[in-house]
Amino acid sequence: MTKIHGGHLVAKYLKEVQKVSMVFTLSGGHIENILDGFTEYKIRTIDVRHEQAAAMMAHAWSIYTGEPGVCLVTAGPGFTNALTGIVNAHLDNAPLVVLCGRHPLRDDLTGALQEMNQIDMIKPVTKWQATCYETKRIPEYLALAFRHATMGRPGPVFLELPPDILFVQTDLESVVIPPRRTHKTATHPEVSELEKAAVLINSAQRPIFLGGSGVGMSACGDVLKAFMEKSGLPFCLLNNGRGMLPDDHPLSISDGGFTGIMTGLPQADVIVAAGIRFNWVLQSGKLFPGAKVIRIDIDPHEVDRNRPAEVGLVGDCGYVLNQLLQKIQARDHAGWLTKLRSAYKAFMITELEKRTTPAEPIHPIRLVARIMEVFGLDAYYVADGGDTSYYGLAGFLSSQKAGVMVPAGALLGCLGTGIPFALAAKLAHPAKPVIVLNGDGSFGFNSMEFDTAVRHNIPIICVVNNDCAWGMIKHSQEMSIGSDRCTCAELGMRHYEKMVEGLGGHGELVTRDEEIIPAIKRAVASGKPACINVITDPNVTSPATVMFYQNLSDF
Repeated sequence: MTKIHGGHLVAKYLKEVQKVSMVFTLSGGHIENILDGFTEYKIRTIDVRHEQAAAMMAHAWSIYTGEPGVCLVTAGPGFTNALTGIVNAHLDNAPLVVLCGRHPLRDDLTGALQEMNQIDMIKPVTKWQATCYETKRIPEYLALAFRHATMGRPGPVFLELPPDILFVQTDLESVVIPPRRTHKTATHPEVSELEKAAVLINSAQRPIFLGGSGVGMSACGDVLKAFMEKSGLPFCLLNNGRGMLPDDHPLSISDGGFTGIMTGLPQADVIVAAGIRFNWVLQSGKLFPGAKVIRIDIDPHEVDRNRPAEVGLVGDCGYVLNQLLQKIQARDHAGWLTKLRSAYKAFMITELEKRTTPAEPIHPIRLVARIMEVFGLDAYYVADGGDTSYYGLAGFLSSQKAGVMVPAGALLGCLGTGIPFALAAKLAHPAKPVIVLNGDGSFGFNSMEFDTAVRHNIPIICVVNNDCAWGMIKHSQEMSIGSDRCTCAELGMRHYEKMVEGLGGHGELVTRDEEIIPAIKRAVASGKPACINVITDPNVTSPATVMFYQNLSDF
């Protein structure tokens, strides 16, 4: 009989059946045998400095690779540290598999080290959660975890693995190894609903297509391209759907960023919304009261959420678009597209001027434009922060799938995502430049992951948009309670670049416009993880902050 430890059985199943090549983790005694199994079965481990980053990197890995991300955390505080990243993945519908240590089963209710009820804490923010009680059943539980994470509407799952089953051996011949399942369930709308949708699309005069993460998870680039080019609909792709068609596609209005969305949608007469929530960013659907709405979503509960749809098409975005493609007419909306672009560019006149005009202090949108000058469309961009996320969304363009990510813009509004997402992007696409634009506030959450970047040789470029404050909060307070009463919003001048240098990376301070591009080029040439700390105008307020303030002022 061949004997195998439980922890090694975890690694064997992940590598040989699920084809997992990389796991994001932070070491701990309860999970030691799994980590040893990763060494035995040659699964690459990226060990981080905080479990939050492990969950965020695994979340991002699922987006950049199309495979479920796996993170491994230890019991107790390792688990609670990961919670923020797990919740963010839950709200983003990311297929995240969380493997977690646990206090020993034999020590239940004895006050064991790191004893806590993890399962009940995690239930509200995962699709599935379980504790495995028997070594030989580990592959069965792992198979369940991966199926729940990926099938239907994706999301995070949680599996507890106690040391009682990890550190003991079982006979390998007695273990049932379930196969990997990749089949999809085929939910599809009635033909009559598809025909209603086609009538609206064919008769529309001012249509817009709005695609979200459901488009990205469907991996439906070919059918999406055929649908857009036949229908002629101007489109904007957001969240994890960004880049399913390149931002420079002739029908894309991504160059308008947030402003394009806010000015375009209220003018539309028909909106096709595929795989996207009508959340606070879209004013819960109130942004376009006069439009007829066609919603496509794999979750039937979503099609009438916040705003009833004229037509609700339940199913995988790619499948539904393929069915619609056969029913719509070829249209040319060039006149409407020109009018739409003129409208949002009229609102962006000042912003467009700032992009091309050097200023002292540096304007954030000018900083984004200078970064684009260096790297262009063939790169991956991540933005993290309040105002910083707005400027990243407004100014970055990419030809890559998920080439522009603003992970803090999900429902959780979770700052600190930028560096972990950038690290995962670089691991997934090592030959491409990866740039993260960080607010100075959001930089602080996971800046120690530059140590992770140095140890694992992950040469990302981090540009800090440093206005010496929690800018969105500061400017909102100025509008609501007055500049003389701003509280807990100032951060002051800090040399973040020296911190990164101290960790073994490359760091530079930039205070003038003409220094930006040379500093970026030196950072690239260094071959190291790099931080360029750019001092920007502390008085600039983004339109996103104005909207945030207006939402609060309604109370």
